[in-house]
Amino acid sequence: MLLALALFAGCQKQEDGVWQGYVEGEYVLLASPYAGQLQKLFVRRGDQIEAGNPVFVLEQEAERQARAEAEERVKSAQAKLENLQVPLREPQIQALRESLNQAKAAKELSRVNLTREEDLMKKGYTTKPRLDEARSNYVRDTARVKEAEEQLKNAQMPLGRQGELEGAQAEMAAAKAALAQADWRLEQKSVAAPVSGLVQDTFFVIGEWVGAGKPVASLLPPGNVKARFYVPETVLSSISIGRPIEIRCDGCQPIDAKVSYVSSQAEYTPPVLYSKESRSKLLFLVEARLPNSTLRPGQPLDVRLK
Repeated sequence: MLLALALFAGCQKQEDGVWQGYVEGEYVLLASPYAGQLQKLFVRRGDQIEAGNPVFVLEQEAERQARAEAEERVKSAQAKLENLQVPLREPQIQALRESLNQAKAAKELSRVNLTREEDLMKKGYTTKPRLDEARSNYVRDTARVKEAEEQLKNAQMPLGRQGELEGAQAEMAAAKAALAQADWRLEQKSVAAPVSGLVQDTFFVIGEWVGAGKPVASLLPPGNVKARFYVPETVLSSISIGRPIEIRCDGCQPIDAKVSYVSSQAEYTPPVLYSKESRSKLLFLVEARLPNSTLRPGQPLDVRLK
């Protein structure tokens, strides 16, 4: 008898333009992409948490060691690159400058001697061997000046060849990228709340092993609460996104809301109790957001259009 009365009451509500529904929450599941033993859990079921506050920490020893190794590789690559980029010390450069000046002086002397021998040769006062020797000395001293200039130029440039410098720079970039990756992996072992909300549940205790991607806690932000109800095809044309509705529940004041979603496909009767007549009809799911609502997921609702 009671069941029949309940079915009759549900049917009457629908005939009066009132539809039964319920509150649903869209939970944020907090997990790490890496596995590890749960070392710290900062929240309990029912806590309110602010965005950015820590939720849990998995063991991080392997990640810390990997980061330390990556940091040492960055230091080593930096030292190698700097060594290739640093020129010779000033005393060494000064000595090469003096050698260049001496080579230039010797070249000038050879030039003067060659000019003199050429003039004497024209006048018949010297021999061809002496002229050839003067020319040979000038060619030799010219080559020495060029060599000294190259030595000074190289001394003032980075020690490494261009290819070595490019290789060291690439090694440095790779080391920095590895360090950034190690930092990221370490950070993934500490999970904070991405948004403010209610801690709905926790799924592990400290000391348990948590698999990669396994949620440790679930969070319900205030904006993730919505009403869900089903309407027959006969009233579907009067319901659209933004349509005002009124929501009622046991022991609460009427709540004004707006339709945020209308299903494009029909479904059979929803998972609540309806009369045999309603079960034979196809129904359409409708949702309405309930921002800043105190309603709880699973709470039954009565919904009517405004």
